[in-house]
Amino acid sequence: MSDRGLRPLAATAALILAGLALTACDSKDVPGASALAGDSSESPSATPAAPLHVSANVKRGATGVPVDTTLAITADGGTISAVRVSSSQGSVPGDITADGAGWQATGRLEPGTSYVVRTTAKREDGSEVTRNLRFATQDLTLDQQTYPSVAPLADETVGVGMPVIVTFDLPVTDRAAFEKHMTVTSKPAQAGAWHWLSSTEAHWRPKTYWKAGTDVHVDVDVDSVPAGGGVYGQESRKLDFHVGDAHVYKVSAQTHQMKVFSNGKLIRTIPITTGKPGFTTRSGIKVIIEKFATKRMNSETVGIPAGSADAYDIDDVKWAMRLTYSGEFIHGAPWSVGSQGYANVSHGCTGMSDANAQWLYDMSRRGDVVEYTGTDRPMTFDNGYGDWNESFAKFQQGSALS
Repeated sequence: MSDRGLRPLAATAALILAGLALTACDSKDVPGASALAGDSSESPSATPAAPLHVSANVKRGATGVPVDTTLAITADGGTISAVRVSSSQGSVPGDITADGAGWQATGRLEPGTSYVVRTTAKREDGSEVTRNLRFATQDLTLDQQTYPSVAPLADETVGVGMPVIVTFDLPVTDRAAFEKHMTVTSKPAQAGAWHWLSSTEAHWRPKTYWKAGTDVHVDVDVDSVPAGGGVYGQESRKLDFHVGDAHVYKVSAQTHQMKVFSNGKLIRTIPITTGKPGFTTRSGIKVIIEKFATKRMNSETVGIPAGSADAYDIDDVKWAMRLTYSGEFIHGAPWSVGSQGYANVSHGCTGMSDANAQWLYDMSRRGDVVEYTGTDRPMTFDNGYGDWNESFAKFQQGSALS
């Protein structure tokens, strides 16, 4: 499908099927459907053949056909040999039924597009005829289409805690209709589920952390699927990503240590400091969201006003990795090295020496897991990639199909 904003304009005039209705084609419209007109490719027969009626569920010359229409062709008095549905946006695939009496599209229609349907059918005496149909679909504005964005990115390597995140630029009110067309598969296979955080955001996570080395395929097949309220999916998205080594970092606010595990093996213990009273670091399971080699950190962005005793504005904090939307990071903190391993003195972030922070930064990727214990302030589900802070049974309840 074309990118957002590149939809073709709708046909400005009704399309009229050319051709004469032949004796083998019923000239009367079927209610809610259309008999298809013939063309000159029909071979004359010396002996009149049994009537062959070929009809569709779209009227000849129709305009404004809904894009979620599943095109279907039926033949009475013969069988369908082939159906070709073509347009400037490409063809629409479909399948002939086992008995040959029908054909149904397996693909969906594009908005603002003119279609030509060419059906070849065979009479009971073996003679072939061709029937043609032209129609045009409804045009849709950008306000009638919702576009899906997907994380991770195509071909990205992520950590074992990375959820699949689909965000829509317009609300999806018929979440069940969309979820039926959203699939995540993996090698090796791992059970998982969707959870809608809102009408514009859905997450998929496996039952437990991804297995290291997993290859994942995401198929958000929502093009022209009704989203509810007169809105349709604008585009389908498919991508593959890879899960790297299993990095799990265990942080204790009580011992002031971070234990770094890779594929189940402890490879380093790092002295750290976490949030002081009034700025308690959240306990729970967090996931690295993004990384910055250097980042300006200003207390005003987390609600600490300039000029107050706890205010700060540091231009070049090194090796920063975001864990929450509210502003918790792992980062280098050379100013607190004397407290690291002994006391909690930060404003909620996890600080360590620049040398340890760079070492951790270099091995880490989006989706790596950081498990926090030792405080009475819990991590929340929607403050970052908090998907692991609910049991899988509860997570599944957020599915529109549960």
